[in-house]
Amino acid sequence: MTPIKLVVFDMAGTTFQDRHEVEMCFLEAASHTGLSVSPERVLALQGYSKIYVFELLWTEMIGEKHKDLKELVDNSYQVFCEILENHYHTNNIFPTDGCIEIFDYLKSKSIKIALTTGFYRKVTNIILGKLGWLEGLNEQYIGGKNSIIHVSIASDEVTKGRPEPFMIHKAMKMLNVHDSTSVINIGDTPSDLKSGIKAGCRMSLGVTNGTHKRSQLSIHRNDGLLNNILELKQYIKNADRVLSHEKV
Repeated sequence: MTPIKLVVFDMAGTTFQDRHEVEMCFLEAASHTGLSVSPERVLALQGYSKIYVFELLWTEMIGEKHKDLKELVDNSYQVFCEILENHYHTNNIFPTDGCIEIFDYLKSKSIKIALTTGFYRKVTNIILGKLGWLEGLNEQYIGGKNSIIHVSIASDEVTKGRPEPFMIHKAMKMLNVHDSTSVINIGDTPSDLKSGIKAGCRMSLGVTNGTHKRSQLSIHRNDGLLNNILELKQYIKNADRVLSHEKV
């Protein structure tokens, strides 16, 4: 079995704290634009590309053949973007518990760090900038040995966002990682778990201190549920132990 070379992290709720702010921004935009949706439904769609979520919800409400569907979707999405950008511009953003420690640990093991997100690039950069994680990234958002992360992928940079595996595939390509069994995927939503499984990752792990509780993630296929991302360290150690036994 190959050693772990890359860990792909979700952003909101996994590497930076999300106290359901995205859901609140989404519900506010829905209310302003006439889209009827419950908080539970919005939570279930966390992690997906936001424009896709509006398309899905408006289609559920008025049907895919409604003449105004595209206009309504575009309007809701535009209002959401304005609300979301204002929120992150005007509020503090903090890493999740154990995030910086696990980043440091992975670097000590020469394991690459990729961040993927359902956000589009503009919001992604607002968040990365506030966290100080843009430092050292080039114009393609690839970092080096002095950067906090090694690559950032936003949902508008691939043909389809989660639960499709394309952001993981792009991160692998940009970091010259060729074997998906050397990749661990980790996030706090069902769509995060699904994307890792579709990508063929060694493990697709969930964290339960983000937007979804253990009970909400346990009903979805996964390779482990963590209390916080620092517990990833034990999974890396176990993978190393298996590899060393195979070499004996």
